[in-house]
Amino acid sequence: MTAGPASGARPASGARPASGARPASGARPGGKLQVALLTREYPPEVYGGAGVHVEYLARELAGLVDLTVHCQGADRAGAVAHRPWELLDRANPALRTISTDLSMTAAVSGVDLVHSHTWYANLAGHLAALLYGVPHVVTTHSLEPLRPWKAEQLGGGYALSSWCERTAVEAAAAVVAVSDGMRADVLAAYPAVPPERVRVIHNGIDTREYAPDPGTDVLRRHGVDPGRPYVIFVGRVARQKGLPVLLRAAARLDPAAQLVLCAGQADTPELAAEVDSLVGQLTSARSGVVLISGMLAKREIIQLLSHASVFACPSVYEPLGIVNLEAMACGAAVVASRVGGIPEVVVDGQTGLLVPPDDPAALADALNALVRDKDRAVAMGAMGRKRAAAEFDWATIAAQTAALYRELTG
Repeated sequence: MTAGPASGARPASGARPASGARPASGARPGGKLQVALLTREYPPEVYGGAGVHVEYLARELAGLVDLTVHCQGADRAGAVAHRPWELLDRANPALRTISTDLSMTAAVSGVDLVHSHTWYANLAGHLAALLYGVPHVVTTHSLEPLRPWKAEQLGGGYALSSWCERTAVEAAAAVVAVSDGMRADVLAAYPAVPPERVRVIHNGIDTREYAPDPGTDVLRRHGVDPGRPYVIFVGRVARQKGLPVLLRAAARLDPAAQLVLCAGQADTPELAAEVDSLVGQLTSARSGVVLISGMLAKREIIQLLSHASVFACPSVYEPLGIVNLEAMACGAAVVASRVGGIPEVVVDGQTGLLVPPDDPAALADALNALVRDKDRAVAMGAMGRKRAAAEFDWATIAAQTAALYRELTG
């Protein structure tokens, strides 16, 4: 493989390559805007909230615009895949990501608008806007200046990721914030961005797919006792997700309750060692600690959420938290940190309880309050599902996004 700008692109089966020039007449197929959605994650390689967002947004947008998804990683159906240049195999991961951005940029000529998600794809959107003279929309799922712990993971690459994000956000035709809290963060972190360019379009949830599952086969397979209440955590082992806070709180968790940890791969060896140590201390002091490592199938997560007494979200930073919506849609009460956009999802005292971030004692008290009051937890879970269905429908969110596209290209 050569190191030309588009050498990492791999059109996947069923995907419409976006490299063709726009027809000279300016006509668009079916009168629809041609939009390139740029992302690192796309099914089946989804590991975080941004990937979930892109998956469902793309599904709903496909009926509203002429959409092509460009992702990073292995070939897959429904998207054009881009991979780092081989000459950079031993380079810093951030530099390798930038090479995929160049490949994406080369592949999207002829579209009417580009829409990027996370710093991994922001630079591609920015360069495409410069090269082809089209609007660039950035959706901010998190902000690099508010995640300094990423330096542990990326080293000097954190300076590169921060530069990619800042350059793209400050130049974008529009910045989509996934919550009001995120909008405030964008304006504080990047004061050069005019406030009128920052629009709030929430994350969403498919409540037909994420719905209570009465089955218990998944619980039994993973060693969870269906007859015993449990608190569940689902998330990556990243500093922002606050898993060590939950593990410290769990030392005070009601002995009758289980603690189920659906934890992905740790961002760094140091964080993995810290979590392993805390889990070890906890399992030596109490029963009912169930650690499920690695990625689970969606059906498995849905069933585990469905039977939980409480879903715990101890994040120290969370622009919105799609996982809270997933838990609510499955009928679980939520105990979450009062940070970022979480209060826009979890209504304190109605669909769950909010606690200060990085406060194990407060977290333990809130978890115990719901574990010990089953009726209250069930009522909160029912209210949470109702709220998720009414306020966070993906079709509405896609319509708002398509309206923004039309505004920018009109």
